[in-house]
Amino acid sequence: MTSSTEFPALPVGPVPPRPTDAERDRAIGVLTDGAADGRLSYDTFQRRMELALAARDPAQLDALTADLRGEGDLAQRLVRSVGGVSAFFVRLRRAWHAEKLPALLLPEPGPDALRIGRDPGNGLRLTHESVSRAHAELGLRHGVWILRDLGSTNGTTVNGRRVTGAIPVRAGDAVTFGNIAFRLTAR
Repeated sequence: MTSSTEFPALPVGPVPPRPTDAERDRAIGVLTDGAADGRLSYDTFQRRMELALAARDPAQLDALTADLRGEGDLAQRLVRSVGGVSAFFVRLRRAWHAEKLPALLLPEPGPDALRIGRDPGNGLRLTHESVSRAHAELGLRHGVWILRDLGSTNGTTVNGRRVTGAIPVRAGDAVTFGNIAFRLTAR
């Protein structure tokens, strides 16, 4: 016994692409901005959000945001441009006022640590009165630079934190011996 089964006709032609997550996010952003600007009521915003999440092709997303794109896009681009220029000047001002420390070159690795202080016998002699005679030492141990305060009167700091005992340091760290500050640099 044979039976014939009929299959429904399939649509012929290209299948429209589904919206990407980025396209959906852009549409949701336009809707959110429209609601925030007062151009959409709460109910209209809710309904359009539901439709945006259920959209099956990019044209549906475009239809949901078409009335919000005209003047809002230009205004938003202008606000973003002004914000970008303003942020640039803020970064420039911070860089200009940033503390500019002299470089302290990490020493060549050797068997002995570099002694730092006011005493003439130290490897790095700092003659400022806030630096102790035997202030600190900097040495390489197992591939890691270690800075050790030697009981100095005015202290040693690394990146603004006072050193008690020994602490690992690396190039780029700001170190202070008494009132004398440096930025550690590597060769």
